[in-house]
This record gives sequence, C-alpha cells and structure tokens, in this order.
Amino acid sequence: MTKQPVLFIGHGSPMNAIEDNAFTRSLAEMGKAIIPKPAAVMVVSAHWLTSGTYVSVNPKPETIYDFGGFPDELYRIKYPAQGSPEFANEVIKLIPEIHEDSNWGLDHGSWAVLKHIIPKADIPVFQLSIDYKKPMQYHFDLAQKLKPLRDKGVLIIGSGNIVHNLRLWFSQTGSESLDWAVEFDEWLKNKIMERDFQSLINYEKQGKAAELSVPTVDHYVPLLYCLGLTEESDVIEFVYEGVESSLSMRSIKIG
Repeated sequence: MTKQPVLFIGHGSPMNAIEDNAFTRSLAEMGKAIIPKPAAVMVVSAHWLTSGTYVSVNPKPETIYDFGGFPDELYRIKYPAQGSPEFANEVIKLIPEIHEDSNWGLDHGSWAVLKHIIPKADIPVFQLSIDYKKPMQYHFDLAQKLKPLRDKGVLIIGSGNIVHNLRLWFSQTGSESLDWAVEFDEWLKNKIMERDFQSLINYEKQGKAAELSVPTVDHYVPLLYCLGLTEESDVIEFVYEGVESSLSMRSIKIG
C-alpha cells in the first residue's frame, strides 16, 4: 500500500455538512488529491471523549447526531460507511492497552467532514477516542506508536479546532476575528512550520491567548495526534486558513 497522509480538519459548525462554502470546497479538493484511495480511515474526533482510550470495532457504525437546535435537513443526513474491525484490531496490536468498543458510531466530527472528503462513503471508517484525563504529552506519544497504520493504507484524520471558544462565539454579534484568536492561530502555524511540536504540547505557556483559545482541550487534542504521526520527511501544508470570531478553521495536510 502507498503511505497515506494525515489530515487535521478544523471542522467548525455541524452546518458545514450541508453548506457549500470555501471551507467545504477545500475538503472536497483534499479528498480528490488523496491518491490512491485509502484502505480505511481512522478519525480522532473531539466529540468522542472517554476514560481510557478506545477504538471502535463496530462493523456498521451509525450516524450520530451529537448536537441540537439545527435544521431538520441536518438530522436526515446518513453517512453509511462501513466500519473496519480489521484495522481497529491493528490499532490494538500496536498498543495493547487500547480497549475495543463495539457500540460507537460516527459522530459529527467524522461524518460532517467525510461527507465532503469521501462523499460516496465507500471507504471503511472507524474512530479512536480521546482519553480526556490524560495530559497532552500522552496523546502525542500514543500517536507516534500508530505510525505503521499509515504504511498500511490508513488515512488518519484529526477533527477538532485549534481555537475553539464557543462561549465567546455566541456572545459576538459578528464573525470578525478576535485579536487573541488570530495571535494564537498564527503562533501555532509558525511552530508547526518550525516543527517545534514540544511547544505545541505545552501550548498553555502562551498565556492569555492560549487560555482563551483552548478553554477545554477536547478540540485541541486531535491536532496533537496529527503531529505525533508526522515523519521528518513529510511535507506539511496549510490547506485552509481562517479565523471566524473565536473559532479557527485552520486545516492541515501532512505527507
């Protein structure tokens, strides 16, 4: 199999699943550029938080609507991809302390972006959970152990947002970028270009901008998995950039 890239997607609102905009068009272009097709897709989503780390072995994952208050059209979407117990078990072989889960489906951190990247839903998809109790270094180190999956044809996607402050998002009257959000997003971009991943693991040392940008770690951790999966030879591209109020939509292709 040809080695697959790693994608970090700033997924934003669930509404992106049904909207045609610059961001969703960038997802479609990303999907077209992935040649050959992956054997499977593994998603580390901000929306599957657990105590302990789990991998889904569900052969037929259901579409999960883990949100409320959106148009009915959004709840009618189905993403009927098959699961991949085969590759999920490869994860457990690599890291035996990871537990299997047979019930989890595909949350909107997965299907809302895959709907554009792989619109035919013809590639198996499974998810890896985020152990919410673990420190940032744990997630980066765990990801490094998963690198062999890329060589086996697994496309790995981290789905979250680098800047994700919904409390301030809902308090704003417009989408004008907030200064501290732009500051943190640009700092992170520069650190990735320098491959200074340790600074990104210790992001909280950036003070107030970091505190406001990452009020909870759920949407930040998927980025650390992507960085941990990075090889020295990988080209890193910023395939989408933009800060909307207190939300960064930055998306990254590695490899």
